[in-house]
Amino acid sequence: MDALVIGAGGFVGKYLLQQLLEEGYDPGATKLPHEHLKMDGAEVFDLDLGSQNAVRSLLDEHRPAQIYHLAAQSSVSASWKDPELTVDVNIKGTLHLLEAVRSIPEYYPRILLVGSGEEYGYQKRGTSAIPETEAIHPGNIYAVTKACQNMLGAVYARAYGMGIVMVRAFNHIGVGQSPTFVAADFALQIAEMEAKLRPPVIRVGNLSAKRDFSDVRDVVRAYTMLIQKGLAGETYNVGSGKAVPIREILELLLDMSTESIVVEQDPSKLRPADVPYIEADTAKLRADTGWEPIYPLEETLRTMLDHNRRNYGLI
Repeated sequence: MDALVIGAGGFVGKYLLQQLLEEGYDPGATKLPHEHLKMDGAEVFDLDLGSQNAVRSLLDEHRPAQIYHLAAQSSVSASWKDPELTVDVNIKGTLHLLEAVRSIPEYYPRILLVGSGEEYGYQKRGTSAIPETEAIHPGNIYAVTKACQNMLGAVYARAYGMGIVMVRAFNHIGVGQSPTFVAADFALQIAEMEAKLRPPVIRVGNLSAKRDFSDVRDVVRAYTMLIQKGLAGETYNVGSGKAVPIREILELLLDMSTESIVVEQDPSKLRPADVPYIEADTAKLRADTGWEPIYPLEETLRTMLDHNRRNYGLI
């Protein structure tokens, strides 16, 4: 095993493992005991980041040269409902990983810590793209925990000379994403309407917020390039570099639908606080790695909708 994906049982993990296999790596993956993960070519381990000893034991046995830290409570809405879990997974879990690596003699892996564009929060700069040098103002509990993870990575890289690269990933979407996330939610609702499983009324939250959406396949390519070429102790934005309103995501999907659908706001989908505008400045990522996105937004959304349609026998 030369690369380990921690938290591979989630949405991004399977895509990252596939990317690593395509690049010729011999990857391993960790998941929680209740999660199901099977991928040809990747060895899978159950791992609870709550136990630093368990993390150390796994790393000491296999000593992967690359570690991708994806494990997280990654839902903003869930972080409001269960802040303690979010802190335990996102902060304590990261600390356990870094301490486990540091405690193993003669072990110097490259580590990618995956954070979020949500860390930037409320920006005075208005509607311009956010560079990594911008001060952070996290606007929700999830973002606070990811900001703390980033600072831990920077401290450990500087204090102990560890090969840690930090990422602030902006919204990424694709087939297999949980419907707790907005684009996946819309795609699922529309497919269910086309299958006559629900009335043609789509329930939405805040449509005015603008977010930077990328295809998850572009995102994992950025991760593998950054763990190879990114500078230790540095933070990199990963995103498309273009913010679009949630309303545009909805309209693109509605235009693809065979149904005439009414849009209604659902108070349960509104958050206690919502950042109005988030867009990534990706100049640093592009300059240091040569990365460029491949998949257009409309193509990604169509792929997501068609996947749900197949599940209901519509195509």
